[in-house]
Amino acid sequence: MADYSATRDRVETYFDRTATKVWERLTSDAPVSRIRETVRAGRDRMRAAMMAQVPDDLRGARVLDAGCGTGLMTAELAARGADVVAVDISPQLIGIAQSRLSADLLPKVRFASGDMLAESHGWFDYVMAMDSLIYYTSPDIAAALDKLGERTSESVVFTVAPRTPFLMTFFTLGKAFPRSDRSPVMIPQAFNTLNTATKGRLTKIERVTSGFYISECLEFRP
Repeated sequence: MADYSATRDRVETYFDRTATKVWERLTSDAPVSRIRETVRAGRDRMRAAMMAQVPDDLRGARVLDAGCGTGLMTAELAARGADVVAVDISPQLIGIAQSRLSADLLPKVRFASGDMLAESHGWFDYVMAMDSLIYYTSPDIAAALDKLGERTSESVVFTVAPRTPFLMTFFTLGKAFPRSDRSPVMIPQAFNTLNTATKGRLTKIERVTSGFYISECLEFRP
């Protein structure tokens, strides 16, 4: 997965060195621009859609929050009783997530910075991957899902950037800039192509469109 590794490194650089403060503010209650308000609202709706795919009572379940960021989903999973492994490529974001988690939930969560696909994280009942696979190609996403699926008993709930005219325009424009001058670019995915790559194991859950935030929730069954 050479392409995966190269993209993962760019994502780490972006979130751990360039955009940490932006994401810290976006995922808080602090005032943000109107555009970022739409992104915040969209992410809240998407997180709710993803959480609707797992039981309300997660006591006894082990859940991987793959790409946990500042820990909003981690906190919700732990509040439902899950034992959560919260992983993010950015140590800076992991630090924010730890500092925000309430003391009563801390015993339910193990934080780790690094690759969300690492086998050292162990086995899980569910995997949640919100906007953490959006920078990868279809073959890399399929390979990542296979790798996670080998250690997951129930399902992997994740998001992709859907292949819409709006997102395809942004994707095309993004290629015009030198890679060193831009953040990792979302790669829009066609459901049928991705479903074929995963041998038909995907289910559409919900698409969320909120201003500049456009994301689609899918479920992968190992």
